[in-house]
Amino acid sequence: MVIPVHDVNPVRRTPWVTYALIAANVLVFLSTPGIAGSVAGESSLAQLCHLHAFLDHYAAVPRELIHDQLPRVVPTGEVAVGAQGPGCVIGAPEYDKSPVLSVLTAMFLHGSWLHLLGNMLFLLIFGNNIEDRMGHVRYLLFYVVCGYAASYGFAILNDDSAEPLIGASGAIAGVLGAYLVLYPKARVWVLVPFLIFLPLRLPAWLVLGFWFVLQAVYSSGEGVSDAGTVAYAAHIVGFLTGMGLAWPLKPGTPPPPEPRGLLFGRRARPRQTW
Repeated sequence: MVIPVHDVNPVRRTPWVTYALIAANVLVFLSTPGIAGSVAGESSLAQLCHLHAFLDHYAAVPRELIHDQLPRVVPTGEVAVGAQGPGCVIGAPEYDKSPVLSVLTAMFLHGSWLHLLGNMLFLLIFGNNIEDRMGHVRYLLFYVVCGYAASYGFAILNDDSAEPLIGASGAIAGVLGAYLVLYPKARVWVLVPFLIFLPLRLPAWLVLGFWFVLQAVYSSGEGVSDAGTVAYAAHIVGFLTGMGLAWPLKPGTPPPPEPRGLLFGRRARPRQTW
């Protein structure tokens, strides 16, 4: 898997919405109950119980989205000691949950630092150009629509699942799909793990096309051991939604600047003219 670090595609305006989305995701992550344990590398039972209760309240659950049926019992966040040892207390939910609204709140929830930082890196690199092309308000609406499409697309394919669906990956996948449509020839600096991290400058169509193929392969359960814990199908739906929504903007999109200087980690030689 290549790691993007920068794209050679300047913007005309400050991407305030992208910055705000990143800040909101970080703040929500830091304020999520039980997240302190993941930062320190360990979690107490009480922290885990609080985290499960929080996710049941604010995460999107496929079965709830499709059937609009809330569970009768959920984790309460409390810990009790029973005959088989301590465990999380479950009981009737003490809150009213809107499955439709939970899709929005779930877009700002992440399960670990790695999950958060990976998503925010992709959003920072590729989101600024999409915001620049669409404008602030339209870009924000685009982001939300892609996130909803990804969540409901995954829920349709997994309508009996009661596992919480969290993360901004679906919405960010839409940003990647839009970038592929609008700036396929833009150059992206990436780190390729090959004994060491090798810096290369590759076209966006290759970087993002490779990313999409990986999501499709992983979604089928091939080549990955945690296919059941990552919603790869949501990534695919979000990506395709982003491509479709960005397609009408392609004719009026100015091309990225022609690459000069460094190429594939080395300085390109000047061409001789005769």
